[in-house]
Amino acid sequence: MNGALLPREFFDRPVDEVAPALLGRVLAHRTAEGEVALRLTEVEAYAGPLDPASHAYRGRTRRNEVMFGEAGHAYVYFTYGMHFCANLVCGPVGFASGVLLRAGEVVEGADTARLRRPRSTERDLARGPARLCQALGIAREENGLDVCSPDGPLRILTGEPADPALIRSGPRTGVNGAKETPWRFWIEGEPSVSPYRAHVPRRRKTLSADR
Repeated sequence: MNGALLPREFFDRPVDEVAPALLGRVLAHRTAEGEVALRLTEVEAYAGPLDPASHAYRGRTRRNEVMFGEAGHAYVYFTYGMHFCANLVCGPVGFASGVLLRAGEVVEGADTARLRRPRSTERDLARGPARLCQALGIAREENGLDVCSPDGPLRILTGEPADPALIRSGPRTGVNGAKETPWRFWIEGEPSVSPYRAHVPRRRKTLSADR
């Protein structure tokens, strides 16, 4: 996928400014299977130590270490014992804010994406953060990659920024802390945007009375 890279300065600013500005940009990942690229249609912002919904809210851990580093790097984490999700680190070093990449429209390498998600419809190839990573072939090995490097396998290209008149915002999907913070951003009318789901507390298993 050809095109100009987004510069590091793009990411080195408040996360709630970066997130909507990412809509319409192109995320490309080159692997041995080929390159897949998608146009971002939905993202969520997380503000590190100021945000109860952020992985970095309680401080630095081995898992979230990348978030405390330089802006413009990928933070990839494993969730529910089966899926990977990708974020882009924003803001100054040490602040640990980031943008979760929630959905996109595949614009290059659709055949490769379909091989990775053979039961998916065109709309659902990268609809949701886990599907996005599957379609692009993003996993643990991509954690920490510099998306601003012209020679890197994972890059963010300028693309065609979304029309501001079509950008919408609302509460983030499935979060427990800061539930009402309107930091989910999406492009109105895009089929690839994932449905909103409120947080549902997990039920604790209880022992039956006769056990």
